[in-house]
Amino acid sequence: MSQVVLTGFLRCRTLEEADRVSLLLPEHVRLTRAEAGCLSFEVFRSMADPGCFAVREVFRDRAAFEAHQRRAAGSLWGRATRGIPRDYRIAGL
Repeated sequence: MSQVVLTGFLRCRTLEEADRVSLLLPEHVRLTRAEAGCLSFEVFRSMADPGCFAVREVFRDRAAFEAHQRRAAGSLWGRATRGIPRDYRIAGL
């Protein structure tokens, strides 16, 4: 089985939206890193463009990645960030 690697950007439309992401991010990162199959999960807010967050996720396999997607979609993070544009590339699916 091959790893699944997601890279890209979460692009907030306003600084208010970006600040909301920043507030929710620590718990989202903590929960994701605790998931079975999560090998790496990093999100960084750009200093040059504070509305942009760089994202890199690595999961053991497709099943772990899909489990993460389901969990995140139903979480406070998923509900609060639904609709924020994402520009992601996924390898390994």
